Amino acid sequence: MFGLIILGVLLLGTAYKVLRGVYFLNKTKRLNAKIAILEAETAESKARTAALLAGQAAEIVAVGFVPGDEIDTEHSMPVPAAQTALVHAVRSGDWQAGVDWIAEAGQDWEERIHRVTVLSGEAAEDDTWLRAWQAARPGDPTAAAVDAEAAVALAWNLRGAAGAQHTTQEQFRLFRQGLLKAQEATHRAQRTADPVPYIVEIRIGRGLGYTHEQFRGVWAEVVKRAPKSQVAWIQAQQFWCAKWRGSHELAQEFGREAVAGSEPGDLLSLILLRGYFEHENREPDLDPDLYYKRPEIIAAATTALADLAAAPDPFDRRAVALRHMLAWVLYWQNRYEETVEQFRYIDGYCGIEPWIFQPGAKASFLKTRDYSVRQVTPGA
Repeated sequence: MFGLIILGVLLLGTAYKVLRGVYFLNKTKRLNAKIAILEAETAESKARTAALLAGQAAEIVAVGFVPGDEIDTEHSMPVPAAQTALVHAVRSGDWQAGVDWIAEAGQDWEERIHRVTVLSGEAAEDDTWLRAWQAARPGDPTAAAVDAEAAVALAWNLRGAAGAQHTTQEQFRLFRQGLLKAQEATHRAQRTADPVPYIVEIRIGRGLGYTHEQFRGVWAEVVKRAPKSQVAWIQAQQFWCAKWRGSHELAQEFGREAVAGSEPGDLLSLILLRGYFEHENREPDLDPDLYYKRPEIIAAATTALADLAAAPDPFDRRAVALRHMLAWVLYWQNRYEETVEQFRYIDGYCGIEPWIFQPGAKASFLKTRDYSVRQVTPGA
């Protein structure tokens, strides 16, 4: 009898385990079925969202804007065919082509510094042609300027773009070493009325930590030679920014100085807008939707529009730089028609501030452009 009881208990235990296994098996099947349903619904939702976004993007393209997958993230505007050909010639060793190209800029200092910058970028990659130029023309100040700017580019590449807390002592050592070399080359080039070597020294001074007095000495030489150079003002303003040797207030005061000393069409209104942008971009607690609606920034944007209207060439490199910044500022001010006007000139290119300082340059460019277009274009 006792044995039958034990057997019965064992059978009941076995049956319980079997039933429990069946229960959990069925539960697992139900869960898997629910997961499959949820995954299908998620995939369907993603597909609907993708179709919606594709439709919206197509509407933007239909009214004359560049498709998202064709946006150039390296440049701010189209690269002239002559510049492309010149770069190929220099890479093949034709340094005389580079000499002639810079000389063609004459006293258009904005164009001259652009051409020096392009060639110095090539020299930073391979300076064989530059060494041949210097050997053929010892002491040539233009070659020295290209050499200096190339050394600056190399130094900044060695340092990297990370903040000081994420930069090693070895990187700092190589950075300073490179800038000191660039400084020597720059001083060799500072023997003429050419402002370019002094503009190059602005970047050197920022990296080496010139005192305010030292920097003002360099800046005085720039202003003496090229008082309206937008590139020079941009580079100098970086020195006065909070992230380098100044503060938000000093950077904005420098912008007001640029505007006060310029005429409509000089396109220096960009400098004040950059001062405001630097502040917003540096301070994560600032809400751009509120910040850019401050009366003084609205006034600065209106001044910039007048500046552009007076410019002789709406596609000038300086005008393009201002339009990129204006598109950002006007967007946050809900001035969508004026925002779209800027995008009609700059569309297709986002390799410039403010876009390059956003988490995703292309995504930020497209979001700003497309939203603005939809606000002013029925059916877009």
